[in-house]
Amino acid sequence: MKIVGFSIRRPVTVTMLFVAIAVFGGVSYGRLALNLLPEISYPTLTIRTHYEGNAPAEVENLITKTVENAVSVANNVIRVSSISKPEVSDVILEFSWRTNMDFAALDVREKLDVLQLPLDADKPILLRYDPSTDPIMRISVSGSSDLSGIRYLCEEFVKSELESIDGVAAVRISGGFEEEIHVDLDEQKLTSLGVSIQEVTTRLGQENINLTAGTLQEGESKYLVRTLNEFQDVEEINQVIVAQRNGVPIRLSDLGSVYSGYKERKVITRINGEESVEIAVFKAADANTVTAAAQVRTRLEELEQEYSGKRVPLDFEVVFDQSRFIEHSIDEVLNTAMIGGILAIIVLFLFLRSVKSTLIIALSIPLSIVATFFLMYGANISLNIMSLSGLALGIGMLVDNSIVVLEAIYRYQTQGHSPREAANLGASEVGHAVVASTMTTVCVFAPIIFVEGIAGQLFADQALTVTFSLLASLVVAIMLIPMLASLGQGGGDNTQLETPKKVREFFLVRPYSRFLAYALRQRLVFLGVALVLFAAALSLLAGLGSELIPEISQGEFFIDLQLPPGTPVEQTSRRIEEVEAVIRQEPDVERYYTIVGSGNQTGASAVEEREHIGQILVALGPGMLHEKETAVLEGLREGLRDIPGVDYKFSRPALFSFKQPIEVILQGYNLQALKTYADRIRERLAQIPGLRDLKASTDGGNPEVQIHFNRQKLANYGLNINQAARLLRNKVQGDIATELNQPDRKIDIRVRILEEDRRSLIDLENLVLDVPNRSPVHLSTVADIVLAEGPTEIRRIGPQRVAIISANLVDRDLQSVVHDIDQALQEFELPPDMFVYVGGQSEERAVAFESMQFAILLAVFLVYLVMASQFESLVQPFIIMFSIPFALIGVALALYLTGLVLSVVVLIGGVILAGIVVNNSIVLIDFTNRLRGQGKDKFQAIQEACAVRLRPILMTTSTTVLGLIPMAVSLGEGSELRVPMAVTVIGGLMTSTLLTLALVPVLYTLMTSEKKA
Repeated sequence: MKIVGFSIRRPVTVTMLFVAIAVFGGVSYGRLALNLLPEISYPTLTIRTHYEGNAPAEVENLITKTVENAVSVANNVIRVSSISKPEVSDVILEFSWRTNMDFAALDVREKLDVLQLPLDADKPILLRYDPSTDPIMRISVSGSSDLSGIRYLCEEFVKSELESIDGVAAVRISGGFEEEIHVDLDEQKLTSLGVSIQEVTTRLGQENINLTAGTLQEGESKYLVRTLNEFQDVEEINQVIVAQRNGVPIRLSDLGSVYSGYKERKVITRINGEESVEIAVFKAADANTVTAAAQVRTRLEELEQEYSGKRVPLDFEVVFDQSRFIEHSIDEVLNTAMIGGILAIIVLFLFLRSVKSTLIIALSIPLSIVATFFLMYGANISLNIMSLSGLALGIGMLVDNSIVVLEAIYRYQTQGHSPREAANLGASEVGHAVVASTMTTVCVFAPIIFVEGIAGQLFADQALTVTFSLLASLVVAIMLIPMLASLGQGGGDNTQLETPKKVREFFLVRPYSRFLAYALRQRLVFLGVALVLFAAALSLLAGLGSELIPEISQGEFFIDLQLPPGTPVEQTSRRIEEVEAVIRQEPDVERYYTIVGSGNQTGASAVEEREHIGQILVALGPGMLHEKETAVLEGLREGLRDIPGVDYKFSRPALFSFKQPIEVILQGYNLQALKTYADRIRERLAQIPGLRDLKASTDGGNPEVQIHFNRQKLANYGLNINQAARLLRNKVQGDIATELNQPDRKIDIRVRILEEDRRSLIDLENLVLDVPNRSPVHLSTVADIVLAEGPTEIRRIGPQRVAIISANLVDRDLQSVVHDIDQALQEFELPPDMFVYVGGQSEERAVAFESMQFAILLAVFLVYLVMASQFESLVQPFIIMFSIPFALIGVALALYLTGLVLSVVVLIGGVILAGIVVNNSIVLIDFTNRLRGQGKDKFQAIQEACAVRLRPILMTTSTTVLGLIPMAVSLGEGSELRVPMAVTVIGGLMTSTLLTLALVPVLYTLMTSEKKA
């Protein structure tokens, strides 16, 4: 090869090249972003609209359907779903993968801008982050002030400071108290004095105003004319003249009371049982979690210093920080890679018995890695658990090419050639085979670009990283190794470079030669045994079960809690204190953080706030293993069963925007029928082993007081339904009349009737509707009032209403559970207008597995193309490719022994395996063809080639396997994504090596002619 000759002739040039690579690689490493995973986000947009004071049915009809109709025609939208809850509508748009979300957001915004919604509905908000994804940080805020002062500072100052940080998409404040001016009116006084509540609300808005009246010029002076009549304090509001009757002014104080209070509490937050204010930080979909979290922590320290000397000092405590897990996971991968590299170098030394030769080959690892960092920086790939796993996977393979090249150089040295000649001849001899074997490994990653769904996004970085590292190792092998060997650093005497010849002959070559001779005599028998083992492996794989991606333990988990709908937040808080008491009894719990009145909806894509729900974040002690975490979860499940009336569900912090593991979706339109069948299906699913925390989106019902106006009676009093409904809402819920402007904040002024006039159903019946120019009329006179139960939420997928039954998996794989669920669903006879199917992660798994199967087939095809080009033969590549399916024998056995199931991670390991199992066979067949070209028959040539290539084959396999063992036995953070891949490659590579040394020679003699190659 010309490049080999160039490297030998120009050692200084080659040295400077690799020095430059090392420098640029080091600089690039310092600038690489740090993430847990590649930039993964479902291509989704959420449109959130607030419609205060409205039930789910009204929200669905007036808001959700209107928004859905407007945005469902946006480009590349593949699914529209929605959740209508009290006062809130969420419409979730799912786009096809690889959609440019910036353009998609612009398209949706254009459609929202022309939307016609009710006047009292808020403007729709377009959310780029997925609201179902947990915040990257949760911060507890406390201080010497009361909770209202802390909440105010967080809302007005801290929130804006944090949202200004690059990568922070939103900040949500919960807990504490929010100030509000209450104007509580006595209904009897309103009636006796003939004043309506609407009159009071309007008057307050008219009285609280500052207005510029223009300019006044007097002589040489010019004055700005202003009216300054905004309220200054509560007492001034109390003295406002609302109306006059018979020339007598009626002040607000004559109608009720005005006082400073708080908004009705909807959320209560506590850390370890002590109440505080919570700040939840959400990152943008494409933001760097570690960088964003670090900037948030820095800003919090600055804010704490800033407020330390003020009247209201603030103490910030980070109770959840996803970036910590990311940093620990990255450290774990780096340690795994380092240990794997050391083991590979030790194996090299045991084979070579030469420090100099070992060091020359060991140079391949650091040089290839720093070169990879440079290429990663150019390709905008971050340091994450997947890209670093790609490096860790390649640690053992990085020396493979160098081993083959140096071994060939050594052979020529033992034949009496000078180091310079040996380096040129040896490297040139195996150069084309080394390039071909590297390209077979590299080309298997090309199909990853065709993989749809989360798998394609998740493993693209890993594919590129392995590709970069192997290409770098190829450059090292064909340039640096020959150059160093030509300087006399690659050889030495015979005893330096190889295991003593007699020992190697006795323990390796002779036994293997006898075994190979026997296999060649019994070729059909040997082939039959291999086929039987292959069939057994397929049977074993079919029984392993499958899942999408292994669940990752982070030492933290959530408990979502729910009491009967209608439970006030204070009562919910007291009941959740019972749950906290159970948690405190668990010795492995380090801290817990409670949010009452807020939580993640069951299988939903939005965070909700309702008074009867809550969520507890439980953090375990450091170094907690998956098994221990699972034991803690089961222990808490047992303890919570003793608390009646509290439904619970466990979940781990989301790393991917995945759906629930199990979601059974029931489609229909009648809400009562959906609830009835959803309850039946949930009861049946509870009998399936492995399902835990079953929830239905139709669980419970929202207690409602339903008022049906009599149109004829309203007309008799000169009222219409709109007037009557608004009067009723103004009295019960109240209306924000105006704001009290303070120097540092604005405080809402809410007008409504006294609390004692709106406590019970009888109070509601006796509410007075103000009729213009007529005697007041009681509500019960013109309406029927009934207690009923309405839906807590209404969900839709497309135009259909749905009920979703969700569950977690424990100690079972996804595939087998879905099979059991399908069997159970067949037992139900649904009405013609209803349909049920299994969704959740099983849908994503089907898409991912189908894409991965296609990727594996395409990878095998590309491997064939490379080998056919290398050997100029259409037959010989088939001989080598038999290594790929027979590698499944080792894969199946390794997965079975380790208790792992099929997943996207395992399939990616299979893709990698398809590229590397053929490498040894390529070098073996290439050398066999060279021997046949020298006149030897195919039996002599294959036997001699196997004897000569035995040691490099064992060396390359040993370095790769030992380099992966630390990853395979890893128990640290994020190991769930590394272990299945490493186990797959190790199992397949070990069996494929045995097949290379036995089955490939058998197939070669069966499938090639006696003609010289």
